[in-house]
Amino acid sequence: MKQGILYCVATPIGNLADMTERGKRILSEVDKVYAEDTRVTRGLLTHYGIQNTLASLHDHNEADRVASIRAELDQGMQLALVSDAGTPLISDPGYKLVHALGESGHTVVPIPGASALIAALSVAGLPTDRFVFEGFLPAKSVSRRKLLEGVREEPRTLVFYESSHRIADMLADVVATLGEERRVVILRELTKLFESIYRGSAGDLLQQMATDTNMSRGEFVVVIAGNVVTEDQEQLSALHADSILAVLLEELPVKQAAALAARLTGLPKNQLYKQALAMG
Repeated sequence: MKQGILYCVATPIGNLADMTERGKRILSEVDKVYAEDTRVTRGLLTHYGIQNTLASLHDHNEADRVASIRAELDQGMQLALVSDAGTPLISDPGYKLVHALGESGHTVVPIPGASALIAALSVAGLPTDRFVFEGFLPAKSVSRRKLLEGVREEPRTLVFYESSHRIADMLADVVATLGEERRVVILRELTKLFESIYRGSAGDLLQQMATDTNMSRGEFVVVIAGNVVTEDQEQLSALHADSILAVLLEELPVKQAAALAARLTGLPKNQLYKQALAMG
């Protein structure tokens, strides 16, 4: 009996010419295609002249699909998983399924292709040797600011996805939490007709968005420079931390003093804990 395989197939994020030949072949040869939205995928397959059986797999039914998909694979079926656009599982459904199949020893094969995350990083002009992908930020401003504050001292490049109805509020929260001078690149409608790239400080881009209505239309990838700390700033922070710890240790246990000092200075809590212990 033929071995059952699930192929995770990347599809275009806008420009239909970005579909790989291997991806088209797999989608035409498998026994069934599981899609985030069967209507979207039907249109995609029709464009490439592909006819195949479609079934839905989205956030609301994914957990219930695992057992039946596992059974199909056990019967030797070849299956494909696609999202509406881009690479499956990257801010799209599929994690629960792929995790479960991996745990049960089933074969899962990637068919790489378009990804808004990688496309954005390739042209943003910010460091790409190390980056942090946060996906979509929370919808509410309070939660969004809390998450942004949590990555304020992150030195790696930050990457987010955002929608048209929240992009302006997100940028305002970036200004409020990361500062108006933080370098930001906004990539709108990547690979599509109205693809646009906006570069500048968070404050300048927020002002530009207030007067340019096109900046808040479409789908977005937002790439933000990481926090850069110079050697002089590190030395200054360390000296500042000594003074803060000296005061805090008069009133608080070492662990609490280190935690509070970390919040005040942005330095690692473990480093400050060792520093506090050394201060006796």
